[in-house]
Amino acid sequence: MPTLHVCALSRLPETVATTGARHVVTLINVGTPVTRPASIAEADHLFVGISDITDALDGHVLPDEAHVRRLLDFVRAWPREQPLVIHCYAGISRSTAAAFITACALRPDRDEAEIARELRQASPSATPNRRLVAVADALLERDGRMISAVAAIGRGADAFEGEPFSVTID
Repeated sequence: MPTLHVCALSRLPETVATTGARHVVTLINVGTPVTRPASIAEADHLFVGISDITDALDGHVLPDEAHVRRLLDFVRAWPREQPLVIHCYAGISRSTAAAFITACALRPDRDEAEIARELRQASPSATPNRRLVAVADALLERDGRMISAVAAIGRGADAFEGEPFSVTID
């Protein structure tokens, strides 16, 4: 069963090692040093350089359609025999948005609200980046349902860093 594992940058090496993942998605500020685990081939590591913002801000990279398309292309090509690790700096916003987007993209038949509730159950601190979700909602033609689903689960519990968690794409 395909599994997504979400974590913070500080937990990336251990999460890859314990899950046996062979593919990684990094969503982090441009210029943030990220060491790709040795078990992950360069071609199997997607680096998306974006800031954790929802509106344009000088000196930051606002997530846009090109970023989300890269994510969608990567996860659709992911061979689901092994888990996929998705991480950002804190494992709370960009990575949880990417996990939600991935589940919606790979299971277009599933209800967005159900996926969002599973995300919340798996991670009390999950606060998916609304900008990433809104862009994906448009690209996946979900007619605002992804946006509504994330709004319905609300902001997650305050945390400096989220605990690693997993969700199954079944």
